[in-house]
Amino acid sequence: MKRISLLIAVLFMFNISFSQDQLARARSDKEWGYINTEGKWVINPQFEHVNDFSEGLAAVEKDGEWGFIDKTGNFKINPQFDNARDFTNGLAAVKKDKEWGFVNSEGNWVINPQFENALDFQNELAPVKSGGNWGFINKKGNYVINPQFDKVNYFAEKLASVLKDKSWGYIDNKGNWVINPQFEKAEDFIGGVAMVRKGGEWGFINTSGTYVINPQFDDARNFSEGLAAVKKGKEWGYIDENGNYVINPQFLKARNFSGGLAGIMKDKQWGFIDGKGNYVVNTQFTDVRDFVNDKAAVKSGKEWGYVNTRGEWIVNPQFEKARDFDKIRAMVKKGGEWGWIDNKGKYVINPQFPNAYPFVKLAW
Repeated sequence: MKRISLLIAVLFMFNISFSQDQLARARSDKEWGYINTEGKWVINPQFEHVNDFSEGLAAVEKDGEWGFIDKTGNFKINPQFDNARDFTNGLAAVKKDKEWGFVNSEGNWVINPQFENALDFQNELAPVKSGGNWGFINKKGNYVINPQFDKVNYFAEKLASVLKDKSWGYIDNKGNWVINPQFEKAEDFIGGVAMVRKGGEWGFINTSGTYVINPQFDDARNFSEGLAAVKKGKEWGYIDENGNYVINPQFLKARNFSGGLAGIMKDKQWGFIDGKGNYVVNTQFTDVRDFVNDKAAVKSGKEWGYVNTRGEWIVNPQFEKARDFDKIRAMVKKGGEWGWIDNKGKYVINPQFPNAYPFVKLAW
């Protein structure tokens, strides 16, 4: 009996800790604010636009200017910017008088406004645009990689895909070419492999630029749980990391594997298959999302509900829109307004918001 009581107490404390210090962006009429997990306004709607909290602060727009508030809704950095991005690595990109720079959490300029565009810092580097070209700076504002690229992506697994003279390649964090520009498109590296397109066909390369799977597909998705969805002609199938078909092309559409299952469309209806191509949930839905925490949002006719991994309804279709479950709740739209339900489909926050976003933890 004591063990049962202890388990209940632990689960109760888990739910409290999971729910505390979480806020969601929500709109009431034309203004945005923030609600807690009970649906109560913690920061009253008063802003034209708001971002999620990041590193304890949120960028908000009031009367046409952007500033940053803390979790009590007080301005930590007064509205004064033309635009603002989130804090990452202790700095936020902000726009003032048509130029971008970076401020710290006190609102002091660390890198003066001078760029045509600037993105968030990741791994101590930030992409910035100057003279029509992109490069990367460090947190002191010094160029680590001079502006020279038409487009850039963030570094992933120590390499960044960049566009130069209409071709994509990959550079290291010093700006050296590791894989020379040669591709029509190039995606981030994931697990040592990246999708690239050449000659109108998709293939996969390793971090040395060597093809592990030659370009041969009309479309493709990244590997997920050891398999990648690929399209040949009008049909999708799944290949392993050696490029061999595990599930032959036969589907009109195919999603990534998640939780051991993948959503696929056949005969204009969606269902779910396992990693061997066996149907776990027969095709019967008009649309599906991925499985998250053993639940998937699925659309039957014009309404969304939720099924388990056996395809059984756990929340009957009744919503206009539905998002993925976190551990304890999911956002749903009914009657043109957003609310939240629990795992059994009971409303924990009644639909009342014309627009809203998922809950985000404040801690960092």
